[in-house]
Amino acid sequence: MKALFVRQDRQRSRREPSDVDGKARQSLQAETRANQLSRATAAAAMLLLLAACGDRPQDRFQGYVEGEFVYVASPLAGQLETLSVQRGQQVTTGQPLFALDETAEKAAREQIKAALVLSEAELARQQKLFQSGVAANQDLDRTRSTRDQDKKRLDQTDWSFDQKKQAAPQSGLVYDTLFRQGEWVPAGKPVVVLLPPQNIKVRAFVPETRVGSIHYGDAVQVTVDGVQNPFLGKVSYISPRAEYTPPVIYSRETRVKLVFMVEMVFDSAAAANLHPGQPVDVQFKAK
Repeated sequence: MKALFVRQDRQRSRREPSDVDGKARQSLQAETRANQLSRATAAAAMLLLLAACGDRPQDRFQGYVEGEFVYVASPLAGQLETLSVQRGQQVTTGQPLFALDETAEKAAREQIKAALVLSEAELARQQKLFQSGVAANQDLDRTRSTRDQDKKRLDQTDWSFDQKKQAAPQSGLVYDTLFRQGEWVPAGKPVVVLLPPQNIKVRAFVPETRVGSIHYGDAVQVTVDGVQNPFLGKVSYISPRAEYTPPVIYSRETRVKLVFMVEMVFDSAAAANLHPGQPVDVQFKAK
C-alpha cells in the first residue's frame, strides 16, 4: 500500500512541471497578442491623428465649362437658300451666316415700288390742280395720305427683304448649324448657333463652409486634363441661394451636400480654349 502511494506521488511530481510549462506558454502567447493589439491600436490612432491633422479646408473644387449660346434666326419663314458657314468655323461680326429664299419679298417690293410711283405722280397732279383752284383740299390730302402709306409699305417690305439674310451679331465659334440647305425654316427658328468667347465661363459648386471665403473678383486658377498651364480667371458671380445637388455631377463625392454655385469668367483668348461640358478643377486665390 505504501508503495502504491509512492508511485502516485512520483507520477504527480512528473506531471506538475509539464502543466507549469503549458501555463507559461499560454501566458506568453496572451502577452504577445496583447502587445500586438496594443501596437495595432497605437498605429490606428496615429493614422487617425494624421488624417485629422491633414483635414485642411479644401482649396480645389470640381467644376465644368458652361457656354451661353447666341441663336441666330430670321423673324420670317422661308426655304434655306444659302448656308455660308459650317460647324466649328470662326466668324467675325457682320460676316454672312445664311439667307432664306427672297422670291416673295422681291415680288412684293416691286409691286409696292410701282404703286409708289403712281401715288407720287397723282400727288403731283393734285397739287397742280389745287394751286389752279380746280381740286379741293380734301382730294389733295387723300392723295398725300395714299403716297405716305405706299412709302411705309415699301419700308416694311425692304425690312422683310433684309431679314431674309442674317449676319453674325458677334465674333465667335459656329457651335452648330440646325438646318440644311434646301430645308424649310419656320419663322423665328434658329439656323446658326454661335458661341462668343466672352460667353464661356466655368461653374463650380462650393460647400457652405467655404463660400464665405470667396468674393466677387477673386482670382482663380482652372486646370484641365491634358493642358499643362492653368487658365487664369476671376469670380464673376456667387449664387445667393444654396442647393443640394449640382445639375451636372462631376464631383468625386456622391453624398448630398449644401453647396453654392460660383461662376468664373476669362479673357477671350483663354476662353476660346475651353469647351462647354468640359470638367475642370478650380482653385480659388483669396485676395
